Amino acid sequence: MTKRRPIRLVVAAALATTLAACASAARPTIAVDPMAPHVELDILGAASLKGALDAVATAYAAVDQTVSLVISTDSSASLETKVEQGAPADVFLSADTTNPQKLVDGGFVTGSIVVFAGNKLTIIVPRDNPAGVTSPKDLARPGIDIIAAGDEVPITKYATKLVQNLAAQPGYPATFAADYAANVVSKEENVEAVVGKIDLGQGDAGIVYVTDAAASTRVATVEVPDRANVPATYGGVVVKASPHQDEAGAFLTWLAGPGGQAILAGFGFLPPPG
Repeated sequence: MTKRRPIRLVVAAALATTLAACASAARPTIAVDPMAPHVELDILGAASLKGALDAVATAYAAVDQTVSLVISTDSSASLETKVEQGAPADVFLSADTTNPQKLVDGGFVTGSIVVFAGNKLTIIVPRDNPAGVTSPKDLARPGIDIIAAGDEVPITKYATKLVQNLAAQPGYPATFAADYAANVVSKEENVEAVVGKIDLGQGDAGIVYVTDAAASTRVATVEVPDRANVPATYGGVVVKASPHQDEAGAFLTWLAGPGGQAILAGFGFLPPPG
């Protein structure tokens, strides 16, 4: 039986040290013209990136003092639609590569997709775990209320694959996937909302990214077997309609480089798949 593991928050002091080190290490890579006008970059990011992007914005201000980042987060699918509809955006950071590829195919971006992070999935339950969910098998148990996200949200696609992988594991019933689906009681706008409902005890379990679980103090996790887990790949693009192409490209390059990677790692994100 898989044991429930408590969530540990990122230690603030260690993170502050990481940010300072990243900014210091990355500063020489971008020349700062003291006479250059200040630029605000609109960054549309997946909901699972929210905490990390706040830290990224702080660090990047030290890297290029002529640029500041304005962060907006939501589900990747929703943000992709906003870009297509002409919402102000310079960079789109998605929790998958499917949504950025839609923008590439539609002619809405400059250049190609930059893969900048990876992630894995876990199961979260309220900290007091009233339903007694201690194993992935319990997700198919009658009476378990599962909080999921909308069908087009990347976490749902990853979670669907995870459930399929679990169903193929020894000891899982043939009806596991169908029973899991029958237990889904709500579909939220994004993964942040899934965590929020489990935080409040409004559901018994949900499948989220490891980084989202780590950001909450009111949930516990149920480990997913490595052999069944699903790697998530995050991709970013520069929006063609951006009036700040050079600055947007420089930021995305930095995010995928050592400075950005150190900050993302501090929030539990994995390096981009090789």
